[in-house]
Amino acid sequence: MTARNEAPLSQAARTGRTAGATLAGRTIIMSGGSRGIGLAIALRAARDGANVALMAKTGEPHPRLEGTVYTAAEQIEAAGGRALPLVGDVRNDDDVRAAVDAAVSTFGGIDIVVNNASAIDLSKTPDVDMKRYDLMADINVRGTFMLSKFSLAALAKSPNPHILTLSPPLNLAPRWAAMHLAYTMAKYGMSLTTLGLAEELKGDGVAVNSLWPATLIDTAAIRNMPGGGRMVQAARSPEIVADAAHAILVRVASSCTGNFYTDEQVLREEGITDLAGYSLGATEDQLVPDIFL
Repeated sequence: MTARNEAPLSQAARTGRTAGATLAGRTIIMSGGSRGIGLAIALRAARDGANVALMAKTGEPHPRLEGTVYTAAEQIEAAGGRALPLVGDVRNDDDVRAAVDAAVSTFGGIDIVVNNASAIDLSKTPDVDMKRYDLMADINVRGTFMLSKFSLAALAKSPNPHILTLSPPLNLAPRWAAMHLAYTMAKYGMSLTTLGLAEELKGDGVAVNSLWPATLIDTAAIRNMPGGGRMVQAARSPEIVADAAHAILVRVASSCTGNFYTDEQVLREEGITDLAGYSLGATEDQLVPDIFL
């Protein structure tokens, strides 16, 4: 293993708070990240000087979605980080294992896993195509489990290991299952991975948490939905999730595990209460709450 540039933990970080803490020299492996929330998280880390290994399917431009894993890597480098673009499918065992091996070989290890890749289909049960069902189950649940699992050996060598999954709190109010059962099962499968791994790994000092936006976020997935262009006018920018993710990932792993955070909650904990700058023009009372909350 090559030598690693490891930023020392500040006194604030050792006590669980993170004033002045940084991701400089830390290595992140992320599923997805060519655009949207994942890219925003990667760019926020890059501004600290982090290393980011991005594994995504988008080696070639998508006809309806902006960005590839290579354009994302260019942006990460321009922001001050080091990037490793990896074309791969989070559903494929060999691709995920190869991505983990490449991150370790290139950067000397892995400190952070971000399970960002996710598929969405809000159809009611009679209307869900079973191929879409399988896609959501394979990307959201199996992909999250597998990337986390394959990274454990590398995380064990990190001074501050984190797994962060973009999934909601386990809200078992029946209305969420009734609204879009297939998608709810897929997202809750990601959250169950957080719940189980946090308990399984708490003795090993690995922080395992989930993060979910309190409001609708402006992403390509939302814009491509029917009425999406109108919906995002009542959304916040992905940077609010990125700032919240950064705040979690610089915390001492042993002090924060098994949490289902919202972006607003994390920023409040950091003393940030004015969130107006994240809105796209809507006032706070006009913002649309995200689902599952």
